[in-house]
This record gives sequence, structure tokens and C-alpha cells, in this order.
Amino acid sequence: MSDIKKVSDEFSAGGQPTPETLKQLVDQGYKSVVNLRSLDETGALADEQQQAQAVGLEYVNVPLKPTQANDNSTATVLSELQQLPTPVYFHCGVGGRASALALIAFATQHQLNREQVLAKAKELDINPDQAHLKQFLENLP
Repeated sequence: MSDIKKVSDEFSAGGQPTPETLKQLVDQGYKSVVNLRSLDETGALADEQQQAQAVGLEYVNVPLKPTQANDNSTATVLSELQQLPTPVYFHCGVGGRASALALIAFATQHQLNREQVLAKAKELDINPDQAHLKQFLENLP
């Protein structure tokens, strides 16, 4: 569990969790999981929702394409977050989409401007060229 990027007290991100990792997330105090993978991606847990809920995590799956941003999908993630208890663990295959969306959620929550988002991305070593984050930045003043 050392590959988790903690964006804030509410939002962290990383790669695909195993059933054991889901239990570790609960032990570390996480309340929710946001899966950004489509269920047909290689390495995705077919029964992840059941696994997450079995250990007491709230679960949402909003598939995002790795290289193609979509404002509607990003908005869906942000909308779903309003219903979830924190802290939230975002994940995708290796953590790129997840880190970007965790940062977008934090930036939206704190109404950060473009420069502040870029500074936070640099601080956390999140690639600002990740498709979803790049699109989000384009829409900021």
C-alpha cells in the first residue's frame, strides 16, 4: 500500500487494489472506493464491488478511458463523490487517471485556480498532461 498518492485527507489515489488491499484500506480508515476502470480492462477485479462492500467500503464505478478525456464522465465522478463518505480511494490500472481525478476533486472542492492546481500536481508528482487533468485545466481561469 506504499504506492498511494495522498492528495488530501479526503482523497487518495493508486493502482488496482486486490481483495487484501481493500481490507487494508478499511484498516487505514478509508470509507469509499471510486473505480475508474472499465470492467473489461486487463487486471480489473470482476467482483470488485462485492469485494469492497463485503469489507464495508462504499463503491462507485465510473469508467474513464485512459487517453480520452470526457467532461461528462469527470462530472459524473464529481457528482458521485457528493454521496460518498470520506476518505475516498480512487483507483485505475496504475494510478494515472486516479491521481488526476483525486486532484480534480480536491481542486473543485477548494476552488483552486489553474496555477494552484499545477503547483499541487507538481508537489504530488501528478502528470499535468494526463488527459482528464489537461482538459480540467483548460476549463480553469
